[in-house]
Amino acid sequence: MDKVRVGFVGAGGIANVHLQHVSKNERALVTAICDIHEETALQKVKQYGGSAYTNVDEMLEKEALDALFISVPPFAHGDIEEKAAKKGIHLMVEKPLGLDYQTVAKKAEVIKQSGIINGAGYCLRYWETVAKAKEYLKDKKPALVRGHYLSSFVPTPWYIDWEKSGGQLVEQSTHIVDLARYLGGEIEQVYANMSLQVHHDFPNINIPDVTSMNFVYDSGAVGHIDSTFAQFDHRTGIELLGGDFRVVIDGGNLTILEKGAKPLNFKPELDFYGVQDSLFIEAIIKGDQNLILSSYEDGLKTLAVTLAANQSHETGLPVRVADLSKLIVNKHMEVNS
Repeated sequence: MDKVRVGFVGAGGIANVHLQHVSKNERALVTAICDIHEETALQKVKQYGGSAYTNVDEMLEKEALDALFISVPPFAHGDIEEKAAKKGIHLMVEKPLGLDYQTVAKKAEVIKQSGIINGAGYCLRYWETVAKAKEYLKDKKPALVRGHYLSSFVPTPWYIDWEKSGGQLVEQSTHIVDLARYLGGEIEQVYANMSLQVHHDFPNINIPDVTSMNFVYDSGAVGHIDSTFAQFDHRTGIELLGGDFRVVIDGGNLTILEKGAKPLNFKPELDFYGVQDSLFIEAIIKGDQNLILSSYEDGLKTLAVTLAANQSHETGLPVRVADLSKLIVNKHMEVNS
């Protein structure tokens, strides 16, 4: 193909970042933009080109798309992924992938069976400092992992509704949960405490604004992640500790420390969103799924950890992540049903 014809579902928020990068990519063409708010869709088409839509089905029917960016709130996915996959349209789906494990697992199976290039929007994996950390850790065993996502209040109406966002851990702090998996290994069990402490007087809010999640890896290592939107600034990071080493990612900056050695410090130079979106286009052109650092199926694994944490909060008990996937989707399901 001369250029990858790209469509967008959802034109606000993070979609703006993807639109900026895709519109500058010489191997891609912004072909269609869909948003439930017509004014938003028309405004983005005027800025980036393509045709404007307010109905996803109409866009998928009328447009010959090669790829689709899905940047809608977690409660609003419907069956967009399935319809696009069955048309052979490659997918980049923003996190979180949804709010119900079984629903997203079924989507993952349809996507897998379709053979399309697919990715979940875990953009931090594309930081070159994260790549350096992963390379350093490949032959090492972390024993303790400490992460944090500390930020300020988000007044968006759907964000403060538990049934629509899943809370901060699912919707925002999932990035740090994903790094804990990507760098530390698979998480086997979680136990979470959550509470609404600072914003309890805000109208209609029913999500916790402070969270502490403890977890156990399948390796036996342990860890915890702190999450809040009760701060006035924004800080994120993760720290992995072993017998004689420590790997610290503070924001995007990386420090590697070894006992008796001089610390190594690295700062990121690239825009991770730009790298992610460029590799997505390249993967489509080359037909190489391996260029994508987080597939949709892998994104499901991170979602499972955060949903297990929510379940732990609700029950007051530790939750095994595998328990969410007991009703495994039949590998031989009919993808065209």
